[in-house]
Amino acid sequence: MSRNLAILLALAWLAGAPAADEPAEVVRTVAEVSYEPAAEISGMVKSATYPGVYWVHNDSDNQPRLFALDAKGAPILPVWLVDEYAKSEKVWPGLELLVAANVDWEDLTLAEGRIYLADMGNNGNARRDLGVYVINEPNPRATDKIRPLKFLPIRYPDQKRYPARLWHFDCEAVFWSDGKLYFITKHRAPGQIRRFERGAKLYRLDTSFVDRENVLTLVESRADLTLATAAETSPDGKLLAVLTYFDLWVFSKPAKGDHWLSSPARRLAPPQKETQQAEAVCWKDSTTLRIANEQRKIFEISLAALQPVKPK
Repeated sequence: MSRNLAILLALAWLAGAPAADEPAEVVRTVAEVSYEPAAEISGMVKSATYPGVYWVHNDSDNQPRLFALDAKGAPILPVWLVDEYAKSEKVWPGLELLVAANVDWEDLTLAEGRIYLADMGNNGNARRDLGVYVINEPNPRATDKIRPLKFLPIRYPDQKRYPARLWHFDCEAVFWSDGKLYFITKHRAPGQIRRFERGAKLYRLDTSFVDRENVLTLVESRADLTLATAAETSPDGKLLAVLTYFDLWVFSKPAKGDHWLSSPARRLAPPQKETQQAEAVCWKDSTTLRIANEQRKIFEISLAALQPVKPK
């Protein structure tokens, strides 16, 4: 058991997680990623342009690279390099993101042919270089490196100190809806990186400055959504999946406005012995979700397995 996983299991009471006796059949292991460079998957999204392609990235302390994987977790690389890597002991290192740094990449989303890669990890709540890389989605079979279109510097409207008095400014979950990028935060006890607090906030990005900070708009908060690690809207845009260390939530799109976290929700607590430290979620199709953990496994969960959350 890893130290991080031990910490998470010890903190399970924070999220009010049910005992880990959920029926295991609701979660199906579909792949184990043996591809070594994708060692710490922290974000995942399915391409809408290139069939069968899933984009993933690693967490902090890794090179600024994206990885294209197929449905079985095998790497997809440029066709002119396939023979070179097949005939040698070299391993394809992934698609290089030029003029970029992986300070703490935590999630990505894809919309209108562009990848939005969030360098928004902020464990100590002291970062002043948060932001999002905007990248034209490359053809993974024809590209070995790409330069981002731009980097959007990000600042929270309610953070005035670095670190803040409340350590509520770490984000590991981003999603796209109706032409806007959204962020869901993960909260810690002040001054204690390994101690978490309940709750999450939802923010919206309304500007796209590249020469100054884009100040997010606070939309709402939810007290029982704890330790969000990834988010993604469904292919039709009508549902929002939010993964936490202990739960998978699916929210219906609000009838008006963008208060996603206040809308009707369904929820499932996957068996944690199986899913372990899950940090990435995407939609395989309109009824099936995929989640990936940092232990290199990919799982599928049917939307039908989630149960309605009673309104408070």
